[in-house]
Amino acid sequence: MECESMTTGNGHSQEPISNLEYDFLTVLQNKAEAVRAYETYIEDAQAANSQPCVDLFQKLRQSEIEQAQEIRHHLQEVMQHGKM
Repeated sequence: MECESMTTGNGHSQEPISNLEYDFLTVLQNKAEAVRAYETYIEDAQAANSQPCVDLFQKLRQSEIEQAQEIRHHLQEVMQHGKM
């Protein structure tokens, strides 16, 4: 999505969200989808009785969760202040 900021005479954006907001929302959505996918991968590893794979998928899933939390923080800052 191309989201160029158009401004009115008073300097306020006419766009519903800024480029940064869109970017962070998109990355956050991707992280949420990855967390859900890892849940399936963990189940598959459990079904294969492969604890090392379960452990790795759980570690990767946790990393995605932590990244999503950091992205949410940045998104909140951008939405409140327009930038970091």
